[in-house]
Amino acid sequence: MGPQQARRIAALLIAALLAVLAACSGSSSEAAPDDTAGSPTTAPAAPAVVTLSLADGAADVPPTTPLEVTVTGGELGDVTVADATGAELAGSLEPRAGDPSTAVWTPEGELDYGTSYTVTATAANAAADERTATSTFTTVTPETLSTPGIGPLDGTTVGVGMPIRVFFDEPVADQAAVESHLLVTSSTPTDGVWNWVRDDEVHFRPSTYWPADTQVTLEADLYGVDFGEGVWGEKDRTISFSVGEQHVSVADAAAHTLSVYDSGQLVQTFPMSAGSTENPTHNGPHVVLEKFADITMDSSTFGLAVDAPGGYRTDVEYATRISNNGEFVHAAPWSVADQGSRNVSHGCLNLSTENAKWFYDFARPGDVVEVVNSIGGTLTAADGDIYDWAIPWEQWTAGSALS
Repeated sequence: MGPQQARRIAALLIAALLAVLAACSGSSSEAAPDDTAGSPTTAPAAPAVVTLSLADGAADVPPTTPLEVTVTGGELGDVTVADATGAELAGSLEPRAGDPSTAVWTPEGELDYGTSYTVTATAANAAADERTATSTFTTVTPETLSTPGIGPLDGTTVGVGMPIRVFFDEPVADQAAVESHLLVTSSTPTDGVWNWVRDDEVHFRPSTYWPADTQVTLEADLYGVDFGEGVWGEKDRTISFSVGEQHVSVADAAAHTLSVYDSGQLVQTFPMSAGSTENPTHNGPHVVLEKFADITMDSSTFGLAVDAPGGYRTDVEYATRISNNGEFVHAAPWSVADQGSRNVSHGCLNLSTENAKWFYDFARPGDVVEVVNSIGGTLTAADGDIYDWAIPWEQWTAGSALS
């Protein structure tokens, strides 16, 4: 092979080699291969959803309505409640029992009636993206506010027969709503039940007299409660009282005796004269209401003129009131000869001055005097404030608006 032929073969080999190199490196205009092809992708986090229990624009909202915030797909952040001026209210946030996705905001005080408030709540999802929900609502404006009276008074000590009594300014239209906000607790548990003795008055008592030496508390949480017909509760009240020793006396109109028991032990038996045939004393458990060292008794107070047949006006000592129909245990020196043998009073329980003073000193409001064997009827609503223990238990419990 000659030199010229050798040069041609070398040129062909070089050209082939350049072609191979070009095929391996590719053109500068071609796209580089994608190194991520076939690797997994991450979807963006779903946004948190914030829901408020009160719709924006809600009106006539009871001020005690729970302010609830529910979050899905995230975690709850700040919750604020502000009035119409923008001033934020102090409050606390707690999870709702049994539902970790919902929190309840509770004010330190009370929301006012007839006031606009704005709730703002934020929540963040897993990517820390925040969402906000806002609702403005207005609380109800009552036509009338009501604060009931309560007996016994706070801090007092009463006898075992004293019921709890709640007195309203006018008849209560929604008795169940009111009753459900009257909570009674006692150091010795009882089976006590409320009874609406009138449309504007509700009493609480156990099936038997209160246990002696018991502490009792009534929480009347009536602020924000709808009594019905435009009347709303004005405020909450709490009263506590003590039940003292068990003082239960038995006035036997047939035996003409007053037997006094202290904590179940007989301590006195007095000769007594009860109401006459014309004016018999009522049967049933009476409750001591008040005491007077001196009082003028006047028949005109219960509709019998002083100058009418049987009418009277006289001063008596050591009078212990046991009903509001004119029945007292009191001193009657004019009937000592009849005490223990005949019933000659106008309905009261007559004792000698000495015995009446002893009973006056012994008795306290709430003590019980059970009248038995009288020819008169039994205590009823017509006889005044407290005839509670003369009502059979089944009838009593039926008088609850929640029964």
